[in-house]
Amino acid sequence: MNWIKNVVRPRIQGMLNKKDTPENLWITCPKSGKMVFHRDVEANQFVIPESEHHMRIGAKKRFEIWFDDGQYKPIEVPDVALDPLKFRDEKRYVDRLRLAKAKTGNKDSVELGVGKVNGLELVTAVQDFNFMGGSLGMAAGDGIIIGMMEAIKRKTGFVLFASSGGARMQEGILSLMQMPRTTVAVQKLREACLPYIVVLTDPTTGGVTASYAMLGDIHIAEPDALICFAGPRVIEQTIREKLPEGFQRSDYLYEHGIVDMVVHRHKLRDTISRLALMFLNKPAVEPDSFDAPELTENIQDVKGEIVVSES
Repeated sequence: MNWIKNVVRPRIQGMLNKKDTPENLWITCPKSGKMVFHRDVEANQFVIPESEHHMRIGAKKRFEIWFDDGQYKPIEVPDVALDPLKFRDEKRYVDRLRLAKAKTGNKDSVELGVGKVNGLELVTAVQDFNFMGGSLGMAAGDGIIIGMMEAIKRKTGFVLFASSGGARMQEGILSLMQMPRTTVAVQKLREACLPYIVVLTDPTTGGVTASYAMLGDIHIAEPDALICFAGPRVIEQTIREKLPEGFQRSDYLYEHGIVDMVVHRHKLRDTISRLALMFLNKPAVEPDSFDAPELTENIQDVKGEIVVSES
């Protein structure tokens, strides 16, 4: 009778308990704790309606909402040695890379594209936190440098959307070497008198903050983004004191002069294109407006949507 208990009964119960509503239909807002439709969040550029919490988004989605009509030309980054140190922790480094590529569809943590933003051509690099925490390795360093050289070639501005946990430990000193390498590339961009605009998104930390992410002509932060070298938890454990509310968040850093402005995601295209036009000494264009969509009321319209994960 064990086969009835172990096989048949669970299958019958599973059929009876089958839900009409898919589990991946909803997103829980990290800020308010409320449940919202995934489709509403995606239509709102991955900003939670009402709470205005800015979700983390991948490189491809960032490009889609950044460039005019989502149209852009990807810039290829040459392949680098996959595992120069033969590093292994709980998993082999090559296995971690394979999983990250399968998860994101990216070659590495930095993706490059060139396209128009409000009619102005800009070269853009996006760090994807979903790819090993957006960590900085040899491939990512090459991506940043190639993007800046492409901007110099096209005589246009370079925009970086930073999101990273810092240097990639699996590449050791080879990862740390990307900090001075990218700094030299920033200087080349500066010598060419071309604008370098950095958008600091949640989170931007570690060696990325200690190098090219803080060397821009203008530093813009998305609301409530964590921007730091060492995180607040590490600092609290070290000094054994409670840090102020909002410490190392974008508004706190703006108030203390670390970033130049905090800009809502809906206004980034307009703000950055105007700044770039000013730096390039070009005439202004009409601003791009984004109207937040109406919230979904009918659950039947959104069955089967895929949820966007923050992890």
